[in-house]
Amino acid sequence: MNVSKSVTVLPARKQTRAKNKDEENAKLRVAAYCRVSTDSDEQATSYEAQIEHYTSYINNHPDWRPAGIYADDGISGTNTKKREEFNRLIDACMAGYIDMVITKSISRFARNTLDCLKYIRQLKEKNIPVFFEKENFNSMDSKVEVMLTIMASLAQQESQSLSQNVKMGLQYRYQQGEIQVNCKWFLGYTKDENKKLVIVPEEAEVVKRIYREYLEGASLLKIARGLEADGIKNGAGRTKWYTSNINQILRNEKYIGDALLQKTYTTDFLTKTRVKNHGIVP
Repeated sequence: MNVSKSVTVLPARKQTRAKNKDEENAKLRVAAYCRVSTDSDEQATSYEAQIEHYTSYINNHPDWRPAGIYADDGISGTNTKKREEFNRLIDACMAGYIDMVITKSISRFARNTLDCLKYIRQLKEKNIPVFFEKENFNSMDSKVEVMLTIMASLAQQESQSLSQNVKMGLQYRYQQGEIQVNCKWFLGYTKDENKKLVIVPEEAEVVKRIYREYLEGASLLKIARGLEADGIKNGAGRTKWYTSNINQILRNEKYIGDALLQKTYTTDFLTKTRVKNHGIVP
């Protein structure tokens, strides 16, 4: 019996997927860092624009691939401790997920000279360059570190000058009788659309109760326990009261219409350390 045999020829497939994968892996993993210093609408627009800019900037380089946009919104650059995204960027670099970092300028990266040099050297040890777009600096260039030191120092001086100007502006407004009161945990008051203090009636009754019971001879602990028993919330919106809460309310001069400003002051514009004012500043 004759059996006819047919052979189907399958053409070889192009190994494009493996090749593309290798090419993709060969690309530099580039991350961008951007930051704006305040929460104003204008700065928020700048924040969004920077993210859009760096997304496009990275994608337009054929030998780069995005490794993330790290953006701190409304954070000061003088200290890196509170810059969560900056710290996350550095951690990703140290873990080997990033090959290169780009940022707008030295002042965006850090306004503290020591921080700037510390992190640049740390990244340099991992062969990770930082490219500063405005200054056209690449941190891997041996000649650049001297320039970075000078530029970072200038940025730090600019930040110090700005801090002093803000402080003088606040003091001038104090002298003119203009006050700024934080109402976030200020029991009994809030602010209207014109940022003027207005009384919150139900909270005002709590304040009156505290003063009345204290004048009747109740201890701070007894007052606190009574407020807790009645489920009354403190200025932070919690039902747990401490004697310190009661003490602060009884000692707050604003409840009699006065305002004592600069009870605390900043000792160092870099560390943002605040201490109680014992007559050092007015």
